[in-house]
Amino acid sequence: MEINTEKFYVLYDGDCGFCNYWVQWILRRDQKDLFLFASLQSDFGQNFLKSRGLENKIFNTLILWSPEKYYLTKSEALLKIAKLLGGKYQILASMNILPLFLTNFFYDKISKNRHKIKIKNCSLPTEKERQKMI
Repeated sequence: MEINTEKFYVLYDGDCGFCNYWVQWILRRDQKDLFLFASLQSDFGQNFLKSRGLENKIFNTLILWSPEKYYLTKSEALLKIAKLLGGKYQILASMNILPLFLTNFFYDKISKNRHKIKIKNCSLPTEKERQKMI
């Protein structure tokens, strides 16, 4: 697969309903067409993790990857996504004034319990949204 260096790749737990809900949330707000998505369990996700020596059996983090530049995890990834979405979501990005250990503490608490969080509806992606899935 060819990597698009103009896009940001969001890697997430594909078996988690809560995580999938937030992927759909980002998809609906990605007006600038910035993001592509892959589950951590996919071939793409596994290759990404293995090539960086990252854990490839436990999927308790979100990763935002900007090819040839950086990758961010946990709350850093969330805050960067909010900043990239822009508009009113940049307010969330202003939380980066808090220490990383504190924002990651809250991220880890939610991540630990994410499979217990019930999502009322699960929408199917549109054809355009499906094209953003790796």
